[in-house]
Amino acid sequence: MSVSRKRFRVEQAFVGEMPGVADGDAGPMHHEIMAELRAIRAQMAAVRSGVPETPESLIAREVAESQALLETYRAQIEQCEKLKVELDLIHDAITRTKREIAVLHGKSFDGQEMAKVNGELGAVVGGTEQATQQILEATEAIDQAATALSKVTSPDQQKLLSEEIQERVVSIFEACNFQDLTGQRISKVMNTMKFIEQHIYEMMNIWGGIDAIKAHATPIADAREGDARLLNGPKMEGDIGHASQDDIDAMFN
Repeated sequence: MSVSRKRFRVEQAFVGEMPGVADGDAGPMHHEIMAELRAIRAQMAAVRSGVPETPESLIAREVAESQALLETYRAQIEQCEKLKVELDLIHDAITRTKREIAVLHGKSFDGQEMAKVNGELGAVVGGTEQATQQILEATEAIDQAATALSKVTSPDQQKLLSEEIQERVVSIFEACNFQDLTGQRISKVMNTMKFIEQHIYEMMNIWGGIDAIKAHATPIADAREGDARLLNGPKMEGDIGHASQDDIDAMFN
């Protein structure tokens, strides 16, 4: 037996009069229930705003909101893609820098290579000192022999002194051979320094070049005091900050 269901006032206010539904009838489908809920929500919103909202306007508004949300997601995806590109560039720069450092460590900064460079420089200093001492001793002997030669009259003594002078001159020529060995040793050191400089410049170019590196460099202050502050070494061609011979002569004019 079918029993008529009582209609509530809220249903009459929003939906209107509808025929009663028997308890034994089949219930509505899911999509029908959802459609009714959307309609009720639209009607409630229209009541609050005072403007009635039709199902078409409700659908249009939901579509607009979905499009706005989609645009927001799209913009966020674009930002993520840009960030990924920047991170890839940073990763590539770090990888290349590590490669350059590995090359420097393997070819120049390991203990064997640096010990070799130090040994070459030490040999240059020792060879130069030894040759200088030999030249000074020969020069002193030549001076003494020349003085004695001017005083003796015996031909035999003059011959002996002349031979000694010639022997000392040959000794000076032999000592001057240090320049060739010194040049070879310094060339090895310079090749190592050029190799290091090349890879350092390569790392600087990876991170934007010299100008970009200079922007992060801290000011260099001369912390030397006393005589050490005045010692700047011999002047190289094109160096500034050194007094020329003309400047020194002008002080005595």
